[in-house]
Amino acid sequence: MARRTATPPGPPEDFTEHIIDVDVSHEMQGSFLEYAYSVIYARALPDARDGLKPVQRRIIFQMAEMGLRPDRAHVKSARVVGDVMGKLHPHGDASIYDALVRLAQPFSLRLPMVDGHGNFGSLDDGPAAPRYTEARQSPAAQVMTTGLDEDVVDFVPNYDNKLTQPEVLPAAIPNLLVNGAAGIAVGMATNMAPHNLVEVIAAARHLVAHPQATLDDLMRFVPGPDLPTGGKIVGLDGVREAYLTGRGQFRTRATTRIENVTAKRKGIVVTELPYLVGPERVIEKISEGVKNKKLVGITNVVDLTDREHGLRLVIEIKTGFNPDAVLEQLYRFTPLEDSFNINNVALVDGQPRTLGLRELLVVWVEHRIVVVRRRSAFRLAKRTERQHLVEGLLIAIADIDEIIQVIRTSDDADAARTRLREVFDLSEPQAEYILELRLRRLTRFSRVELEKEQAQLALEIAELTAILADDARLRAMVSAEMADVARAHGTPRRTILLDSAGTGATSIGATNATPLQIEDGPCWALLSGTGLLARTGDDRAPTRAGDRHRHDALRSSVLATTRGDVGAVTSHGRLVRVPVLHLPALPPTDGAPSLSGGVPVSEVVALEPGERVLALASLDADAPTLALGTAAGVVKRVAAGDAPANKDAWEIIALKPGDEVVGAVAVSDDDELVFISSEAALLRFGAATVRPQGRLAGGMAGIKLAAGQRALFFGATSTTALDDEDEPGYAVVTIAGSQAALPGTQPGSIKTTPFAAYPAKGRATGGVRAHRFLRGEDTLLLGWVGLAPPRATGAAGQPLPLPPVDPRRDGSGVTLPAPVHAIG
Repeated sequence: MARRTATPPGPPEDFTEHIIDVDVSHEMQGSFLEYAYSVIYARALPDARDGLKPVQRRIIFQMAEMGLRPDRAHVKSARVVGDVMGKLHPHGDASIYDALVRLAQPFSLRLPMVDGHGNFGSLDDGPAAPRYTEARQSPAAQVMTTGLDEDVVDFVPNYDNKLTQPEVLPAAIPNLLVNGAAGIAVGMATNMAPHNLVEVIAAARHLVAHPQATLDDLMRFVPGPDLPTGGKIVGLDGVREAYLTGRGQFRTRATTRIENVTAKRKGIVVTELPYLVGPERVIEKISEGVKNKKLVGITNVVDLTDREHGLRLVIEIKTGFNPDAVLEQLYRFTPLEDSFNINNVALVDGQPRTLGLRELLVVWVEHRIVVVRRRSAFRLAKRTERQHLVEGLLIAIADIDEIIQVIRTSDDADAARTRLREVFDLSEPQAEYILELRLRRLTRFSRVELEKEQAQLALEIAELTAILADDARLRAMVSAEMADVARAHGTPRRTILLDSAGTGATSIGATNATPLQIEDGPCWALLSGTGLLARTGDDRAPTRAGDRHRHDALRSSVLATTRGDVGAVTSHGRLVRVPVLHLPALPPTDGAPSLSGGVPVSEVVALEPGERVLALASLDADAPTLALGTAAGVVKRVAAGDAPANKDAWEIIALKPGDEVVGAVAVSDDDELVFISSEAALLRFGAATVRPQGRLAGGMAGIKLAAGQRALFFGATSTTALDDEDEPGYAVVTIAGSQAALPGTQPGSIKTTPFAAYPAKGRATGGVRAHRFLRGEDTLLLGWVGLAPPRATGAAGQPLPLPPVDPRRDGSGVTLPAPVHAIG
């Protein structure tokens, strides 16, 4: 086939016909390749350096050019869309507004780049029109554009060559990992999961300090994605595969808990949904499942979501059905459990590549090094130029009379400039600057100011020169700036990582009224360091598992029965009744159970704002007394088994205003009680010196604290364990750091010491020093006493290495590679 074209007819004498034969297949191939190239490079795939597609980059840049900073008022989204379309992105207002809306949605991005005002949509509904919504930069977007005026990136022409735009943003935030990305190009696509900013920057800083770090090293800091809507990630094998190869899959689960809807009926309350799953979609799938007989035991689904309390879906269960079994069916047949396919495709040096976690971090770290180097070179040039002008000004002020005489006797400005250069040996910029000088700058005070400025410029030039000449100093500067960003914009982890889903009822059976029965029997109720609750399938004690735990550390355990109750001791001095049946059963193993199969405390225990669960306690009448220690140094023993039969929660200590419980443990008169304070003092004394009191008593003095100090840890040791030759004894772990740092961001220095190195003192004394502070340290971040060997974990339960035992009780610590969240 051929295509025939002809020139338009003109005057008869100028008419010329041109017939061109074109191969249609060749024409289609060329046109398709041009289209594919445009989609891949200019629309669908993000740049690995700043994690932005071109339209997103142009929106953020143009908002910065418009001065829409976080401290300014919002403007109509239509105005932003118009400016972006008219100056940078001539592809229609719909595509620009869609990109702007996603940048403002907190359920789509872990760290939104646009601060939206108005209806920017939900997971089930679209946004309002751009004439109804308003927008401005978020603080994170301002960090993304910082330094654009200092030649840190290259600028390229816009579509009509009248303006310029940045080829890539400086991106002080690792946006591609923090916010993820999704896009469909031609022949390829990208789908990247969001992560936690603090964890990603911690891994990047480790990579800056150790360029040869392996994936396992980096996963100590980034154990898995952190989704904007929270929820749980079940199974981490797919996550590791994605971090290694750039492709993988993991399952996300909703956050649920079982509550009493009425006096006799239970319900499943959903407070967090999987990523990008809306409540209306869940309700629709549940309705379809009930109609198709795939789901039984459900009477109603009520959406109680509001702006004040957030998401709340209540799934009412028929009387006689096991809520745990119904929940398993919901996971199977509804989006309460969903899968996320990771496909980390991004542009690197203009080419699409599939990247693992290490490669993504390397690209961003190298980009930040280039940005900081270019910024330092720009600042050095500016300060050198200014220093040159200041030197000329000082010459002018010293010889001001001659300067004025030369200027007055010159015929014009050019002659004056030439004579100034010849008479005073000035450069042309210096002479020009003197000619434009205002007379008020010639005062004595101005000379003092100029001399100070000259000295300051000399210091800054020396500093910048040293940074550019020393790669180690440049990397240290990049790492420090990363830490500042994490401190300013970091938030706690929202998504819980679970190695496995645990076990539960797997089928509901027939639709009769017979409930699924769970046999009663002895078991252990467990509380992990990251706040997960679970129970074992038998009565084998889990407390001596040590390093055999694959995930998380054990904080507290108590022997119970499957259909019995245990008590949860909280920081507000309350004891909350917890049915053991509500805790997921861990699968039986030959060694220690993996605590990652548990559920968060908040799903089982109704807590007040700011309240934390510290330990579990037995509610049996013959249970040992419960010892409590508070931040103010108060100690108390109380009978935990003396529980009101008609209450689900009750006070066990009267706290003074501002005080809170920091530890709780079951003890006998032969045990010893231990306090560790923030000033690194450890006090051990006999439990027999503390007489048991009633539930409403306020306790007695435990440790003497200095002004402004507080107790960090309270626990107990058993003399039986200390005397047993088969037991390894007790260990003391202390971590020191700075009070000025953001909690959870500084690793600190750690020390592990045998408990026997600390002498016993009397109750209500100050104890002995347990840790010597290094420079920059002024407080203990964490203290712990327990059976050796101790186990440290991060915020997501990942294991962290501990240094060898230090026999010195008052020695200093060893710097940690990552922040420790819990020790067990």
